[in-house]
Amino acid sequence: MLYTISAPSGTGKTTIVKEVLRLNPDLKLSVSVTTRPIRNGEVNGKDYYFISEKDFLEKIEMNELVEYEKIFDSYYYGTVKEQINKHIEEGYNVIFDIDVKGAFSIKNNYSDITKIIYVQPPDKNEVIKRLRNRGTESEEQVNIRLARYEWEMSKINEFDYIVVNDNLSQAVEKVNEIIKQNKNI
Repeated sequence: MLYTISAPSGTGKTTIVKEVLRLNPDLKLSVSVTTRPIRNGEVNGKDYYFISEKDFLEKIEMNELVEYEKIFDSYYYGTVKEQINKHIEEGYNVIFDIDVKGAFSIKNNYSDITKIIYVQPPDKNEVIKRLRNRGTESEEQVNIRLARYEWEMSKINEFDYIVVNDNLSQAVEKVNEIIKQNKNI
């Protein structure tokens, strides 16, 4: 099974994915490729594969990505087909920390084995607070991420599951429950 975890920026999806991975050693993380610079504390190949825009565009041209997008008009993000197919062939369940459009692409390409999960923030003010408090983006970048918030929230009812992240441990428990329910389908 493939499980996508999607949410607006600042909702906590990456934190939830990390905890779910810790609880489920049989899950593999789909590591996305990106052209954005590496952030302090990130590890190439673990958090993302950090590549040049030239290399990313080559992957698009060679049809090596199952989904990709230029997000916030600045950096490309995408998912390599070969990585997903390898995990599937090896019999692993795969979890994705991915944007809303990416989740729909995964579902479209692997519809029989994909569950898409939306992590809903308690409210927009909490998202604003989280984005500013994490200190990884400038105020301009925070505002760009917030501009996408309304569109992402408008897609919530198109997901298989909705998990509200107003309590991190409960949100992790709910996502973990969804995965356990679907492992045997």
